[in-house]
Amino acid sequence: MRKTWITLVSMLLVLGLLAGCGNSNTSSSSNSGAQGSNSGEKVYKVAYIARAQSDSFAAWLANAVKEEAKKYPNIKLEVFDGQASDDKENSMIENAITNKFDLVIVQPNNGEAQRPYVEKVIKAGIYAITTNARISGIEGASTVDADPYEQAGVNARAALEQIPQNAKVVVLNGPSGNFHADKRRESWQKEFFDKRPDVQIVGEQIANWNKDEAMKYMEDWVQANDKIDAVVSMNDNMAAGAIEAVKDNAKFSSMLAYGVDGTAEAFQLIKEGKMTSTCLQNAFELAEKLLDTSNKLLTGAEKQIDTDIGNPLIAKDNVDEYIALLEKAEALK
Repeated sequence: MRKTWITLVSMLLVLGLLAGCGNSNTSSSSNSGAQGSNSGEKVYKVAYIARAQSDSFAAWLANAVKEEAKKYPNIKLEVFDGQASDDKENSMIENAITNKFDLVIVQPNNGEAQRPYVEKVIKAGIYAITTNARISGIEGASTVDADPYEQAGVNARAALEQIPQNAKVVVLNGPSGNFHADKRRESWQKEFFDKRPDVQIVGEQIANWNKDEAMKYMEDWVQANDKIDAVVSMNDNMAAGAIEAVKDNAKFSSMLAYGVDGTAEAFQLIKEGKMTSTCLQNAFELAEKLLDTSNKLLTGAEKQIDTDIGNPLIAKDNVDEYIALLEKAEALK
């Protein structure tokens, strides 16, 4: 009898263990893969494809996106560097499709070059967001951006009174076909050059948002011109390059310089009186909107979102306020 009882108890223990293993597997399955490990909430794979981490603003934005993503436990973010190459960026977009990301954020190197690849993302049934600069007119794609016409416009309208009569200026452009580059140049034309026919452009080049390229062009222009009254740049990085090229030349000590982005370097140059103004393109605000938009799309709260951030002008009288903003966020070293 005792033997039979022991045998029965042993059988019940084995059955209990088997049942326990079965429950454990079911629980693991529901929380694995695309499921959160604690809450059971689905975790979505998001690819952020940056234009170029060597670009100071693009690096700021990529880092801000990474920080903001930490606030979303349902989003697993991976960041990729396009290295200012259309081929690399397009390949990364295709890889994101192959690897079945749930959403792809693209910061284009050249909007028209990336357009067909973002269209492929949509055709694959994957959410897409274009940012800094948006690629307009892709059905089903969302955008998070700033208004590049107004970014340049706030500078250009201030320059109407600041740039002297009969001035000689140089112009540094972003990549041709880039939405921000083209719209900022259009704004400078309409808001400044068309209204100031006395101003002469003595040099204009595409420097691809790059500081080193801008420096080389400025060195050439300094050799060809005994006077340059202002640098009109479509971003801060290129403006900083032009300023660097003349930093030891007393003839250019009163030269004005304009940019866009609101990088830490630009703020410091404004504070030192070497740069005139910039328009803040707040990477923190862009990152907030990018992650909020991603979350709303992925969870089905919205089907498409198009949104912009503000365009504040930063000059000597308010730069300290914005330096404090970056210091608080540990963006200034």
